[in-house]
Amino acid sequence: MLALEPTTKVVLGSIAFGIFWVLAVFPAVPFLPIGRTAGSLLGAMLMVLLRVLSADEAYASINLPILGLLFGTMVVSVYLERADMFKYLGKVLSWKSLGGKDLLCRICLVSAVASALFTNDTCCVVLTEFILKIARQNNLPPKPFLLALASSANIGSAATPIGNPQNLVIAVQSKISFGDFLFGILPAMLIGIIINAGILLCYFWGDLSGDKYHYKEVDISPQPEVVEEEDVTGHRFSPATMSHHPCSSSGSLMDCISGTCILANDQGDIDHRPVYGGHGESREGTGLVKRNVKSSSRLVNCANESSFHYIPDEEATMERWQRLLWNGCVYAVTLAMLIALWAGLNMSWSAITAALALIVLDFKDAGPCLEKVSYGLLLFFCGMFVTVDGFNKTGVPSAFWDFMEPYSQINTFSGMLVLAFVILFLSNVASNVPTVLLLGAQVAASAAQISPAEETRAWLFLAWVSTVAGNLSLLGSAANLIVCEQARRSVHYGYNLSFLSHLIFGLPSTIIITIIGLFFIRTN
Repeated sequence: MLALEPTTKVVLGSIAFGIFWVLAVFPAVPFLPIGRTAGSLLGAMLMVLLRVLSADEAYASINLPILGLLFGTMVVSVYLERADMFKYLGKVLSWKSLGGKDLLCRICLVSAVASALFTNDTCCVVLTEFILKIARQNNLPPKPFLLALASSANIGSAATPIGNPQNLVIAVQSKISFGDFLFGILPAMLIGIIINAGILLCYFWGDLSGDKYHYKEVDISPQPEVVEEEDVTGHRFSPATMSHHPCSSSGSLMDCISGTCILANDQGDIDHRPVYGGHGESREGTGLVKRNVKSSSRLVNCANESSFHYIPDEEATMERWQRLLWNGCVYAVTLAMLIALWAGLNMSWSAITAALALIVLDFKDAGPCLEKVSYGLLLFFCGMFVTVDGFNKTGVPSAFWDFMEPYSQINTFSGMLVLAFVILFLSNVASNVPTVLLLGAQVAASAAQISPAEETRAWLFLAWVSTVAGNLSLLGSAANLIVCEQARRSVHYGYNLSFLSHLIFGLPSTIIITIIGLFFIRTN
């Protein structure tokens, strides 16, 4: 047990942590709108300047294995996006859909699995636009599908150490293997997804029937949408944008749809040919390809394209095969990383090795891909490690746990409920990662006094509750905010998911899923 430090140190440490907390929870607070990352670094600096921590202690508190694992998974996710992985997931959602209820269940399942493998934030960034578009095309309300995406992504991410940041922290600190972590929480995750889908169906059964809901028609330009790769990233959390290539010519048309050039001549004959330009990416200003369909075809220039070039069929076929080979390499490296994690190899170095393997295989400047890594998030973690360690050294978290420990024994039902309530509350007030850093060691140490198996169960308990806690309110997790912001800023399918509408669903759903899931967490 860590006794409280002298009053001066406790007060100064609490002030520094309080500043960090305010800026982490309210990054745009009017009196200091510097954002979460700068707020985290400010809290760390204050811990050192106010002598709560020494400079050496601050450096030592930064957990490099967690940062390495986070960086590696970010890079792998960027290359998976380039390899069209998330586009295929989007196609799975709409393939032979049987209606609104079927689509909602698919979203719950696909987002849960994708989040467990590629992190919940990445899943929400790349799937929100697909889901908005599918809902519009099927004349269905977006709200149930957006709630399904965000909530299922959070629940699914609880199943693996790489599903979300707090699980990374737990996996590194607890040294629980990837396989034990997965099989320990997987039953709870599966039950949670089923319950979550059931609650959503109960809430929105009438709207999903397709009879009572009529989506307001919005005038949409006839040109198809193209989601630009550089705008849909796994880590920048910038909303996907829909861009068009306006064309101008009488009697002829060229539309660029997902890498396909559609040419129409005066007689209406249409030909679909692949578009190649740049590095296989659809970007404004790069050379899109036009081909003659017949001698009578009239090719037209898009307004923002200055030049075109003609590629023989053989070269086009070669580029398609190269693309397929590259995608296969990305999937193979990702699978090898997952196998390495499953085999119990060092998680940080496994992820970094996979990231570097993809960079080398790409065989070109990695700058554009590395730019998509959220270095701000890595810096946020650095500052948070220092700030939370300084607050821990004041003795306040230990004093709080000393008070709660007699009522929070994990081997009793009442103790589990009290501990779950504490974690749910702190995760929504202080955010889930700081909660794990503040309470993780104390909860595990208390459980270890009962048995080693209970210690492992305590870590998994913490991972489950702190992750599902993100579904309680719109501010509970970054995934919720990403879905909300992506939907609000969508160019053609914009929808405003309000705090109250999320809370009405999130509060009962979180409580029910958390409590039921506790009974399905298992250890070897």
